[in-house]
Amino acid sequence: MKEDFYAILGIDKSASAADIKKAYRKKAIEYHPDKNPGDSKAEELFKKAAEAYEVLSDPDKRAKYDQYGHAAFEGGFGGGGMNMDDIFSQFGDIFGSAFGGGGFGGFSGFGGSGTRRVKGSNLRIRVKLNLEEIAQGVEKKIKVRRKVMAEGVKYKNCTTCGGSGQQMKITNTILGRMQSATTCSSCGGVGQLIDSKPDQADAQGMVVREETVSIQIPAGVEEGMQLKVSGKGNDAPGQGIPGDLIVLVETQEHETLKREGDNLHYDLYISISEAVLGASKEIDTVGGKARIKLDPGIQSGKILRLKGKGVRNINGYGAGDLLVHINVWTPKEINKEQRQFFEKMADHEHFVPKPEKSDKSFFDKVKDMFA
Repeated sequence: MKEDFYAILGIDKSASAADIKKAYRKKAIEYHPDKNPGDSKAEELFKKAAEAYEVLSDPDKRAKYDQYGHAAFEGGFGGGGMNMDDIFSQFGDIFGSAFGGGGFGGFSGFGGSGTRRVKGSNLRIRVKLNLEEIAQGVEKKIKVRRKVMAEGVKYKNCTTCGGSGQQMKITNTILGRMQSATTCSSCGGVGQLIDSKPDQADAQGMVVREETVSIQIPAGVEEGMQLKVSGKGNDAPGQGIPGDLIVLVETQEHETLKREGDNLHYDLYISISEAVLGASKEIDTVGGKARIKLDPGIQSGKILRLKGKGVRNINGYGAGDLLVHINVWTPKEINKEQRQFFEKMADHEHFVPKPEKSDKSFFDKVKDMFA
């Protein structure tokens, strides 16, 4: 079972954004690879802290985590599976000068030669899911057009920064001469420039290719949730790391079933005869069809609950229920013979309403639905 993100950073759920950033910086400096060379346990704790910070520092991701827990990020949501390049490319600036003028050895988003590992741009797409896919979870294969490095591209070290990706600047202040590092203006921090490239490649040595990406979508997702597929965005120049593919979930309405959280609702209309005599009726379910039995004398407004026939919970707590709402259909037009029958039965003891204590009121039924 994954550790709680708040516990990893040593904060409580009411922590402010500033508290979260401060707690992460403290943990990251404590377990930084430069301070713990060769210590695999420290590296793992460093990654855990970064993953927790990635979620809790983002208001939308934090809200989803507070509501759904780790399950909100299954199948690619959020920050699971971060590597060192991900961490330093996203959060490298949070360490400030803790490791000497902004440098972090070979792990700080820089390659072994000191060249910065730039991250490629993200791609965003939308995916529509029907109720069946949402209820059970689904694997989607999506065609994506992304920029990838062209074959035959050759690089050379940037002459401005010497391949470091940074330019050193010395400023005279009242405290003396201060040295600071800025991103190289020539190579954009990559540390390399294109030496030669194929004719079909763009100025960054990229070509556009179509690729089929497999996306695992967990059951119970909701409208507006975002799925991140790491490394399936655009490539980055030089020795950079690819961006991510961000997938926005859209949901399609079902023709007869309405979703409410993990529960589903179905309106079943029956005739007066069926209500009086009882009946066997076929209804829609998220997996197809089901047949239910209606007892003689069933009342309009009664709710039948089919356990576990709803949507699987995103936190893995089983599935919701299918609530079948019984509606007795009153005919608007009847013939003479039918009218005479109902006029005759108007004052008959079997037709006079006699609600029992077991027949719940509308408000009781609503209360039960949300219980």
